[in-house]
Amino acid sequence: MIMKLIISVILICCVTAFAQNEEIKLGAELTLSEKTKISDILSDPDAYLNQTVQVEGEILNVCPMMGCWMEIKSDDGEGMIKVKVKDGDIVFPVEAVGEYAVVEGTVYKIELTQEEAIDYFEHIAEESGDEFDPSIITGPMTIYQIKGLGAEIVQKEG
Repeated sequence: MIMKLIISVILICCVTAFAQNEEIKLGAELTLSEKTKISDILSDPDAYLNQTVQVEGEILNVCPMMGCWMEIKSDDGEGMIKVKVKDGDIVFPVEAVGEYAVVEGTVYKIELTQEEAIDYFEHIAEESGDEFDPSIITGPMTIYQIKGLGAEIVQKEG
């Protein structure tokens, strides 16, 4: 109960900050001077494994339960990458969907058996209130994500 209260207060602070400012900063300060294209990571993810990168793009989705992940659209419009943080370390505001983010973090991979993949995507669908068809998972899979260290979210004009 206390944890939910703390998270609620953090979310309210984030929403208030987001409503009052054009930019909010979350987590560690961004330190890298060069950005990596998400499309480059997606085309050869193993080349970026365990490297700290800075990426940018439109926020497509945010975890509606805890704000513990967000999906950033690729620069080529062909895909996205998920930025995941430990619950409570950073809380990405759900209201940021459609806004622009610059994120730093470390690229990592998750290797899942078919059963683990079904459980994973079932959980994601449940969080989002979406339907999930387990028959679309036909075998083991590898997922690449960024362990988020810090982010800046810029409110779009207009």
